[in-house]
Amino acid sequence: MRFAIFADIHGNLEALEAVLAECVSCEVQSYLCLGDIVGYGANPEDCVRRIRDLGALAVCGNHDHAVIGAQNLNYFNSHARDAVLWTVKHLSNNSRNWLKTLSLVENFPEFSLVHGSLQSPEMFNYVQSIKDADYNFRQMDRSLLFLGHSHYPLAFFDTAPMTYTLDPVIPLDRSVKTVVNVGSVGQPRDEDPRACFVIYDSQSNLVEFRRVEYDIESAAKKILDNGLPQTLALRLSLGK
Repeated sequence: MRFAIFADIHGNLEALEAVLAECVSCEVQSYLCLGDIVGYGANPEDCVRRIRDLGALAVCGNHDHAVIGAQNLNYFNSHARDAVLWTVKHLSNNSRNWLKTLSLVENFPEFSLVHGSLQSPEMFNYVQSIKDADYNFRQMDRSLLFLGHSHYPLAFFDTAPMTYTLDPVIPLDRSVKTVVNVGSVGQPRDEDPRACFVIYDSQSNLVEFRRVEYDIESAAKKILDNGLPQTLALRLSLGK
């Protein structure tokens, strides 16, 4: 089975459509979304509808949690908080109700999905270091975990000592627990502004990071035209 696994769309329809077009050429058979469909960008409703139309399995991110009233807004910085409040006004009841149905964790026979961390997933902790990854290794009852949240693509391995990689193609060893951060579709933070997602081939045991160009100028203009914080538009072209 070939899975497209992506996270942190953040209302960026241009980036999402570019990723989905790339998925067609990758012969993807199943779509998995690791949350934060909304927040920051100017097309939250369109992005939710697109994910629903795909029939994608999704888990809930912290921004998704916030727009349904399940997350304390004090968790967010001022720009993110402004975007959450704007998003609430531009999301249909149907979309909000669908977001309410999303779980924090989903399990497949061979892997698990979470937005932030398996360690207290409702807290949306970041996995950015070997220590962070170790907390997740201890919680894992499967050999493979996919997550997002930090917007930074990389993979950690429960080796001795623990290791990590930024390699774009990762052969998996089922005897070693692996945590894969799939990066971000709509708000990359690794100084590469291209949309990022993962193709996971369960037959060949390969994870491949894919980067896709998209119309950043249009996405940024819509943010500004809708009165959202200027920083959210500027950072799209910086990838940080």
